[in-house]
Amino acid sequence: MTVTRDDIQLAARRIAGRVRRTPVLRVSPTLTFKLELLQHVGSFKPRGAFNRLLAAKEQGTLTGQGIVTASGGNAGLAGAYAARELGVPARIFVPVNAPAAKVARLRTLDADVVQVGNEYAEAYEAAAAEAAESGALLLHAYDQPEVLAGQGTIGLELLEDLEFDKALVAVGGGGLIGGIATALGDRARVVGIEPELAPTLARALDAGEPVDVQVGGLAADSLGARRLGALAFSAVEANGVSSVLVSEESIVAARNELWREFQLAVEHGAAVTYAALRSGVYQPAPDERVVAVICGANTDLSTIS
Repeated sequence: MTVTRDDIQLAARRIAGRVRRTPVLRVSPTLTFKLELLQHVGSFKPRGAFNRLLAAKEQGTLTGQGIVTASGGNAGLAGAYAARELGVPARIFVPVNAPAAKVARLRTLDADVVQVGNEYAEAYEAAAAEAAESGALLLHAYDQPEVLAGQGTIGLELLEDLEFDKALVAVGGGGLIGGIATALGDRARVVGIEPELAPTLARALDAGEPVDVQVGGLAADSLGARRLGALAFSAVEANGVSSVLVSEESIVAARNELWREFQLAVEHGAAVTYAALRSGVYQPAPDERVVAVICGANTDLSTIS
């Protein structure tokens, strides 16, 4: 199964009024930030969550059993928020090492939080088993057509708001980059930016298919999927997406600079796009117009300097 631009346009109509149209920040004549960290609950994830839940509601499969999802944090926050807005319960499975700030925030959204396993894959197995047993709707963090289509609405907004040549997009499981790449098509190129310690896209491109990788490092709470999603892989292959890896040190430095220079408090996973530019591992061509998607704000502010 693949996701098309028509699916993304349908998603945009479906979630209109449920999510924020996030602003852009012109940093220089050739660099713009897309401030998706200003989305509801501090990340881009509500776009896909609302699209999945509203599509299920249209089909009659969103019932009083509500939803079940697994997440290192942001997808759980999005699922809990969308479920609360639509008046259904949410049970969120998170790894035991999920950031305390994200777990606490989940509980403020009336979610039932279950901590299990040490990484996303283990939490997902528990969530899938719970959904099968209870009849609740399973919301995948990234590898469902409605989820990827919802994230792709960011690409539609970019095309309406800017003229640009490249979009730099963080990669974990791939819902964000798959959606944006599909939305942009041949109108602009997309480069995936991922931590050296969580190279799901790079390894998938090398292998010609999604493969399991070891994940770790500072950004693993938001970019900690063990493998790229199948839908995302189809999208990046079809749209010529490449991968650039950034070091832990460059992520920390970029995150601190985003705060000092732009007053943007971001999580480590959201700093990777700026890290690629700041460190020089991605060097724009002369006069190349670049958009860096800044995708999440759920972080411990005491760790920013």
